[in-house]
Amino acid sequence: MGNTGSALSVVVTIVDGGETLRRSLHALTHQEDAPPLEILVPWDASVTGIEDLRRAYSEVRFLEMGPIEPTRPIHTAAGQHELYDRRRAVGLSKARGKIVAILEDRGVPRADWARNVLQVHEQPFDVIGGAIECAPCGLLNWAFYVCDFGRYGLPFDGGAAAWISDVNVSYKRSAIEGTRDLWKERFHEPIVHWALLERGSTLYLSPEIVVEHSRKPMSLRALIPERFHWGRLFGSIRASHVSTARRAAYAALSPLLPILLLARHGRTQHRRGRSGRYLRATPLILVLLIAWSAGEMLAYVTQPRQR
Repeated sequence: MGNTGSALSVVVTIVDGGETLRRSLHALTHQEDAPPLEILVPWDASVTGIEDLRRAYSEVRFLEMGPIEPTRPIHTAAGQHELYDRRRAVGLSKARGKIVAILEDRGVPRADWARNVLQVHEQPFDVIGGAIECAPCGLLNWAFYVCDFGRYGLPFDGGAAAWISDVNVSYKRSAIEGTRDLWKERFHEPIVHWALLERGSTLYLSPEIVVEHSRKPMSLRALIPERFHWGRLFGSIRASHVSTARRAAYAALSPLLPILLLARHGRTQHRRGRSGRYLRATPLILVLLIAWSAGEMLAYVTQPRQR
């Protein structure tokens, strides 16, 4: 595994850090039949424990970013999300592989992940995302997983997709370099992916490229503001890229969004044989969907149009 002439660069976004990051790095540095890998971990002054990890994983490039003052307070979900976006951007700017992938420390790649990324990229798709499986967890964490990543759970057939998550995504270098102006400060996958779609690219979702997602047990009290702020961020991004009429329509339909999403997620989990657990989690899922939808609606009402 080396940094020079790597076939695959992997940017690992620190979300939880600590043992979560260590678990992710262990999986990446123990891939089976892996191509030459460049592993990059951008970190800022708010992250602790990097020196221990640097000693344990000398083959990993830890990219020091110094102190960052986000727009929103650093202890809020919005402030934390900005740090994730900036970390991704720095990692992408330093990546040197022919294929550039983004993972999150909460998403542990399976042992064949790197090999499969290169194999699937033999196809002519600029953007290839992978499956996001849920590691064993309690009902509330599973409800969060369903709301955020349920559409990426196995099994599914590979093919063109409307959405791909930056928890498990890879790009041909020409594609990601061609969008550098969009992510040079903060990486938002909807903006990048919409731009690539407009340029004729296909978002391809592969069931062969798999990560196991897990997060520490959370309380509903902590998850509600997180979902609200993440919904508001998505709404702000979308609002700045659509007409005033379309934004008004989105705002008007927002009160219906929790029910529409509840039904959509339910169909997805039914197809995957998880109807029983979905029914048990329905009250939690509905609360999280309401929080997201409230944030999204607020963004449509308040976000100024940028273009």
